Amino acid sequence: MTAKKKDIRALTKEQLRAFFVKQGDKAFRGNQVYEWLWQKSAHHFEDMTNISKETRQMLEDHFVINHIKVDNMQRSNDGTVKNAVRLHDGLIVESVLIPTATRTTACVSSQVGCSLDCKFCATARLKRMRNLNPDEIYDQVVAIDNQSRLYHNRPLSNIVFMGMGEPLMNYNNVIKAIDKITSPEGLGMSPKRITVSTSGVPKMIKKMADDDVKFNLAVSLHSAIDDVRTSIMPFNETFPLKDLKESLEYWYEKTKRKISYEYVVWKGINDSQKDIDAFVKFCKYVPCKVNIIEYNPIDDGHFQQATNEALENYINTLEKNRIVVNVRRSRGKDIDAACGQLANKS
Repeated sequence: MTAKKKDIRALTKEQLRAFFVKQGDKAFRGNQVYEWLWQKSAHHFEDMTNISKETRQMLEDHFVINHIKVDNMQRSNDGTVKNAVRLHDGLIVESVLIPTATRTTACVSSQVGCSLDCKFCATARLKRMRNLNPDEIYDQVVAIDNQSRLYHNRPLSNIVFMGMGEPLMNYNNVIKAIDKITSPEGLGMSPKRITVSTSGVPKMIKKMADDDVKFNLAVSLHSAIDDVRTSIMPFNETFPLKDLKESLEYWYEKTKRKISYEYVVWKGINDSQKDIDAFVKFCKYVPCKVNIIEYNPIDDGHFQQATNEALENYINTLEKNRIVVNVRRSRGKDIDAACGQLANKS
């Protein structure tokens, strides 16, 4: 039985250089291959045209490139593109290209399914099957960058980790992917254009601060009252608001960077004055801005978009308290590509 070939992208540049030396070749050959793998996103060894045929065959004998494939692409009326991305083991995740007049944003997944159990999110209904590898996260970004150039005539400008999965439950691989995305030897994107969105894992938020990450942090909050938050996000029982608050204060003290709160208002769940007052109080703990997100139904009717009056009440109260608030209208609803709708219906 032949041994399973290793994915070459699991090797560092130093390991690639050492591999070539061991094969009796020059170390710089490793640099060439590394550039093909990351900067040029080669899918096959035969694409590596400045390397001899024999060397390409030798790589073929030793390694594989487990590249993603965009299995199915849907385009929305508003220009949003949703990709069903097939991984090397046949599992599928979804990623989304969100265009506006001035930017194109990639919304990428970090897990197949999700580790958490938010009741309003379609992805949470899929159990977590596995974490994505750094190269699988990277490939989603490359695919969306290509689509941005093709359909909108400009490169990708922003990345949000708001697709399938809880990024902080796949912390090491997400960090490695971001390192590659921001490296001049990768895509060379600025970390300031990357936002990692979490449902709130206090220990990992502190770890990010200690690791001195340069990207932005967003927190899916949805309620600043513990029992309300637990009823819609049951893991809140394990990671209650006081622990989340403490970790966010730690993050701000270390990084001096504002936090974004993602917040959906639902009818009869978190639309009362009591909910608003609790949220405003929570917003005052650390400098922040708020994104009020339009709710996208996932079929069961328990969660319904709040009235315009309730939304206005939130917005007015936040503004009165000098808290920056934006209302994010959902994109790609007609193709189930909007926030909370990614569930691999394909």
